[in-house]
Amino acid sequence: MTSPPPQDIPVGSEGIRLGSFLKFAGVLDSGGNVKEAIIDGYVQVNGEIDRRRGRQLQVGDVVTFEGRSFRVQV
Repeated sequence: MTSPPPQDIPVGSEGIRLGSFLKFAGVLDSGGNVKEAIIDGYVQVNGEIDRRRGRQLQVGDVVTFEGRSFRVQV
């Protein structure tokens, strides 16, 4: 079984921080939930777990959480 392609999320700029992106994309609804999910290792960036809420994402980066993927777009 293959996973669906990532959903494109236009952020309106060249980059956005991981924590902000998760809230902006509607993946998680509160900063507390975002912090917990990232620290606990449930969030992947480009296929690797990243525990840095302040990681600067770039256009084309793919964020995965609970089997759903989202791609940063301008």
